[in-house]
Amino acid sequence: MTLHYLQLPSGTSIFDQLLLEEALLRDDTRNFCIVNEGSSPAIVMGISGKPHELVDTDKASALQIPIIKRFSGGGTVVVDESTLFVTFIFQKKDHPFQAYPEPIMKWSEGIYKSVFSSHPFALKENDYVMEEKKFGGNAQYIRKERWLHHTSFLWDYKKEKMEALLHPKKTPTYRAGREHESFLCKMKDFVPSKETFFSRLKESLQNSFALIEIQREDLEIGTPSRTSTILL
Repeated sequence: MTLHYLQLPSGTSIFDQLLLEEALLRDDTRNFCIVNEGSSPAIVMGISGKPHELVDTDKASALQIPIIKRFSGGGTVVVDESTLFVTFIFQKKDHPFQAYPEPIMKWSEGIYKSVFSSHPFALKENDYVMEEKKFGGNAQYIRKERWLHHTSFLWDYKKEKMEALLHPKKTPTYRAGREHESFLCKMKDFVPSKETFFSRLKESLQNSFALIEIQREDLEIGTPSRTSTILL
């Protein structure tokens, strides 16, 4: 199976990345792995998120962090220059499993197990964790013929930016009421470098797919048939 591997140009914002992902999900038929290293700071909510329930808007404003509502579901995340992004977009027919959230999550866990093989990595509910601490958040979008699974990994994070998020009403059971500082960990404490992470990811993918590396300019993306990603 062919998988197109796209590393976005340095400086690509999460807003531009989400617009590209939405266009490729809706208007393309190829399989993609899209990676991005860092973004200008932003708070990204799922499609059904309500800012007043999820974000301390006064703190976000004081920190000059914009709020984005993405086209997929999932929770709310703070991203910045120290966030790593990985997105998979596939045709449903190219996998033997049913395209539902749990099987997609289990498949992704298998990809990352070899990336973090020497560390206490696991899929815990809908998060990637090291032991009991989260370092990767996931969201998905499933449509008639295609599905998308995207992840934001915390290579590092700044406490003051995390404090712009409110404690959500619905949290994973394993969080057990913990605040961000005791609930999160940083990938940099487990992996030598960002380059090492992306190199290991490519190696893992090459075990399952015929990987074709492409550039952003190789994609001829017109006006998307539909765009749900918005800047609030």
